[in-house]
Amino acid sequence: MEVLTVLLVSFVLLRGVGLLGIERLSNWRNAGLGALAIMFLVTSTAHFNAMKHDLAAMMPEPLPDGLWIIYLTGIFEIAGAIGLLIPRTRKLAGIGLVLMLVAVFPANVNAALSGIPLGGEPPTPLWLRTPMQLFFIWMVWWAAIRVRPKEIRGLFTRSPGVGSEDDPVQAGRGWWRQGNPR
Repeated sequence: MEVLTVLLVSFVLLRGVGLLGIERLSNWRNAGLGALAIMFLVTSTAHFNAMKHDLAAMMPEPLPDGLWIIYLTGIFEIAGAIGLLIPRTRKLAGIGLVLMLVAVFPANVNAALSGIPLGGEPPTPLWLRTPMQLFFIWMVWWAAIRVRPKEIRGLFTRSPGVGSEDDPVQAGRGWWRQGNPR
């Protein structure tokens, strides 16, 4: 539940900073990207402190055990958090984080069904953890992966020079339209 709180509080605070005039955070998407980066950086710390043993205990039977997978997912969370903040890597980072959120969900199910504590606290019940996990996935998709209408328009706009009066195709259209209006 703390993870959801970190995400939502940082989302609102970052958007508030945007409203105060910080251009980079002046829209909900950028505030969401920042909040997701904060959330993943915060959750990654558990992979490298004493809680790593609790995370390892959550792993269901068919998955490999050992701390190496805990360290690896922690590194993925850090890389994904940084990748969300870089426009060139944002979509790839988002896809990777969504895949990771799906991949780690069986560990959350196992913890809930087996009563495996995390940090001395009881596991989050499935009726709460499932919608939380879906929300995290949706938030990453919304902020990092989803194609925006502005981006779609950019796919179909003409490159400079095309469509100008110097373009023979446009010049021909202009000649044709002069005598034949639509």
